[in-house]
Amino acid sequence: MARQKKPVHRVQMTDGKRNIIRQLLEEYDIETAEDIQDALKDLLGGTIKEMMEAEMDDHLGYEKSERSDNDDYRNGYKHKQVNSRYGSMEIEVPQDRKSTFEPQIVKKRQKDISDIDQKIISMYAKGMTTRQISETIEDIYGFEASESFISDVTDKILPQIEDWQNRPLDEVYPILYIDAIHYSVRDNGVIRKLAAYVILGIHTEGKKEVLTITIGDNESAKYWLSVLNELKNRGVKDILIICADGLTGIKEAIAAAFPKTEYQRCIVHQVRNTLKYVPDKDRKAFATDLKTIYQAADEQKALAALDRVTEKWTPKYPNSMKRWKDNWDAVSPIFKFSTTVRKVIYTTNAIESLNSTYRKLNRQRSVFPSDTALLKALYLSTFEATKKWTTTIRDWGQVYGELSIMYEGRLPE
Repeated sequence: MARQKKPVHRVQMTDGKRNIIRQLLEEYDIETAEDIQDALKDLLGGTIKEMMEAEMDDHLGYEKSERSDNDDYRNGYKHKQVNSRYGSMEIEVPQDRKSTFEPQIVKKRQKDISDIDQKIISMYAKGMTTRQISETIEDIYGFEASESFISDVTDKILPQIEDWQNRPLDEVYPILYIDAIHYSVRDNGVIRKLAAYVILGIHTEGKKEVLTITIGDNESAKYWLSVLNELKNRGVKDILIICADGLTGIKEAIAAAFPKTEYQRCIVHQVRNTLKYVPDKDRKAFATDLKTIYQAADEQKALAALDRVTEKWTPKYPNSMKRWKDNWDAVSPIFKFSTTVRKVIYTTNAIESLNSTYRKLNRQRSVFPSDTALLKALYLSTFEATKKWTTTIRDWGQVYGELSIMYEGRLPE
């Protein structure tokens, strides 16, 4: 969902407002915009105190100047420091003898009235570190927000993450993508490389949806089987095509969890891996030749192109084409589809925009303090990125029709 702009506040002056401003100027020595902020902070503190006094009157059942037989009565004030959008300030909280007064305007243990929590979470979602957030808050609002406080604020979203990770899913997904991005995470003083595996689905209406994010460092058939079984437990009954890179054990796990699902090696990753050690002077020509394989009209023509490309480049780069032959059973499913369907399967548009958001996290932070911190950042970044996902995949009607024929009886009509 696209972010809506806040409406511009238009000042409408009244005689009452003019009188308040006149009194404000008489009461405070205002010469600058900063003086106005200080005056408003002082007024805010006074307003809060008066409102709390009214709350205490209501709690006790009589006003401050009245007499009462009530055995509970006012018992002075307690000083409390709170953070507001005008900076940090001290307020006086009225107390009662029985300590039963529960103020509502600023609740007990509430130390912030600036809506700073949402601002912290928003900054965290954009990849800022706790230190950067702390420094930004101090620069803008003039009060200190410790890194532990920021961590506590972002921890509030952990129950939301759990709910999101366990939400029910659709019964059928025509296409699923699995991709990985690696991050450095501190674990008991040791920095480890962990992979964040993102599972992105295209549901039957042709819209994208992130199904889950898992963090792990040990790819295996057992690991992937547990991930796929989790999707089943959340309601997924069938997947037509799973598109992924050569993740260890993924092929065996798919066969066990979803026996009818077709495993398609990600063509983009296949090409990238082929060109990984090819120098710039040959990269463009090699990439052009690879296109003759994956853009071939059918599998027979693709195999002929594979032989030509292998014969041409193997003398110079001996192992470059080995993965194509070794993985041909997972590369070849794509050739039975039209160009329109192929583009949906092998182009990375569906997941690249998401990955660019995740990569920003790596640019902002060299090391995450824990895997929980990484999960929070990924979750918030996902929600930030998916706000814009409002349209369906291009030519989805044609794609869906073709998939319905190829996988007869498995898609809703």
